[in-house]
Amino acid sequence: MERIRKGDDVIVIAGRDKGKRGTVLKRVDERRVVVEGINVVKKHTKPNPMKGQTGGVTDKVMPIDVSNVAIFNPATQKADRVGFAILDDKRKVRVFRSNGNQVDAK
Repeated sequence: MERIRKGDDVIVIAGRDKGKRGTVLKRVDERRVVVEGINVVKKHTKPNPMKGQTGGVTDKVMPIDVSNVAIFNPATQKADRVGFAILDDKRKVRVFRSNGNQVDAK
């Protein structure tokens, strides 16, 4: 079970975008995630008339390592670590380490 999933609100704790918040758009692999508005780079593209692409400089969101992001705790308004707890009905859920609240409060 992953500590950070698609749709989680995260905050960057290291790197060029330190302190910025965003939503996880997708997990690329075990170690990397794509976060909305984080790690945006300029990509130079050639025009390709066969695909209908125009050339120029575009912005592209690149993956960031999961060690550089932490889940955002809305109760404390800070970055937090994630732990796991087993409920009475034998479900395994993610909880915030600081206050023990469930991450997926549904």
